[in-house]
Amino acid sequence: MARVLVVEDTESIREIVEMALTDACFDVRSAGDGDSALLELRAWQPDVVVLDLNIPGPNGLEVCSRLRDFSNAYVLMLTARVDEVDKLVGLSTGADDYLTKPFSPRELVARIQAMLRRPKALGATPAAPVPTERVVGPVRLDVQAHEVTVDGAHVELTKLEFALLDLLTENVRLVRTRDQLRRRAWGEPWLADDHAVDVHLSNLRRKLASAGATGFIATVRGVGYRVNRDAL
Repeated sequence: MARVLVVEDTESIREIVEMALTDACFDVRSAGDGDSALLELRAWQPDVVVLDLNIPGPNGLEVCSRLRDFSNAYVLMLTARVDEVDKLVGLSTGADDYLTKPFSPRELVARIQAMLRRPKALGATPAAPVPTERVVGPVRLDVQAHEVTVDGAHVELTKLEFALLDLLTENVRLVRTRDQLRRRAWGEPWLADDHAVDVHLSNLRRKLASAGATGFIATVRGVGYRVNRDAL
């Protein structure tokens, strides 16, 4: 049974989310502020965190950033703010997805279920043996271990960032559309919009560039993304 920690300071919303997740057969705990959330995260080690942006103490963005030091849990950010800046900032701190309030409990459950299916989709057993490592220019992917290095230096990627890089490097001759990237990373194309794809690609580019692989991913205007031929 997957563990879900609900971090929400509004009691009525917290109870609705808890009930929906319990009905969907998740093991659910909750916290009402950032400090309690961090304590629960360390002690319980949930698989998924439903995290409100505006909570007392360390806010949702800070909790999300700090939990990445010790947890690989999926994070679904909840926010009442509708401006794009907060959505993008939330994703750049390590959140895997977001929902704006008001939201449907059924949609929240569906998104969490899709998150938990991703490792199975990425790790599905192939029909024939495939290499466990892939070297593309200065970038090396260990597909089974989900590890990436650039010229031997380790690059720390989130699950979503690795999934995007995995697809882009499967065939460097192909341009990958945002819809294809959404399907690989999120499992369902409707679980993320173009902004989410662009933000995670921007974070991936920044991390690769910091390790020395500047310009590794190229944008094909009006189509999608591909590995830059000049980087090979």
